[in-house]
Amino acid sequence: MKWDSLFLSNLKSYKMDKKKVTVTIYRANDGSYWCHTEEDVYGCGLNSVGMSVEESKADLMDGMKEACEDYLAKGGAPYEVSFCYQYDMQSFFDYFSFLNVSEVARQAGINPSLMRQYTSGKKRAGESIYNRLADCMNIITSELQASSLRAHD
Repeated sequence: MKWDSLFLSNLKSYKMDKKKVTVTIYRANDGSYWCHTEEDVYGCGLNSVGMSVEESKADLMDGMKEACEDYLAKGGAPYEVSFCYQYDMQSFFDYFSFLNVSEVARQAGINPSLMRQYTSGKKRAGESIYNRLADCMNIITSELQASSLRAHD
C-alpha cells in the first residue's frame, strides 16, 4: 500500500516520536488471514483481514492511514510507527513462501510430514515446536546476515 505523497510530505514536516507496535498475524478457520495490533495506534486498535498475509498487511496500512488522518484532524501530534510482526505457523509460511517447509523442519529437528500438517492447519503445533522453530529461524537469520553474494571472476 502506497500512501499519497501529500499525506507523507505533511507527516515528514514534523519532528516525530517513534512508537513500536506489535502486530499479531494468524490464519482463521475460513482460510483468511487476520492482523491486529497489540497496542493502540493513533488512538485505536487496528484490525485487518485478507485472503493472504500480504493482503491483510495492506488492509492494516489502509486502516492506519485512516486512523492517523482522524488523529491529526483532532489535533493529535503525529508519530512514526514501526511494526514488529508475530506470525502463527500458517501465516509465517504463507508470507515467507520462499522458505522450504520441509527443509526448515529438518533443520529444526521436526518430522517434515508433521510440519506440513502444521502449516496446512490439519494439526496444531505446541509451544515446544514453536520454540524449536524460533531457534531454527534465529540461526537461519544469523547465517543470512553474515552472508553476501559475490560474482566469481
